[in-house]
Amino acid sequence: MKIRPLGKRVLVRRQPKETTSTGGIVLPGSGEETNRGEIISVGPGVRLDNGEMDTVSLRAGDKVLFAGYHGDSNKIKIDNIEHVLMSESDILALIESE
Repeated sequence: MKIRPLGKRVLVRRQPKETTSTGGIVLPGSGEETNRGEIISVGPGVRLDNGEMDTVSLRAGDKVLFAGYHGDSNKIKIDNIEHVLMSESDILALIESE
């Protein structure tokens, strides 16, 4: 399935939360949902009253930190991988390096 967001929305593939066992082993995918992800696709933006386009400032492939809670109506499973469809304004930060 291919999804193209509308307006100033973005589709984010949620990064699985990593937890560490008592022995120090990282257990990927276990634990709570995380608020990090990768932008998969972006909408075209919205047309302003003056006729100009206000485009999304993010691109596919960007790693982001986003606002915590997103209801079930915004969650989408694509090929058994959880994605979240959200407004660009829900993105809190661009992760430049880890």
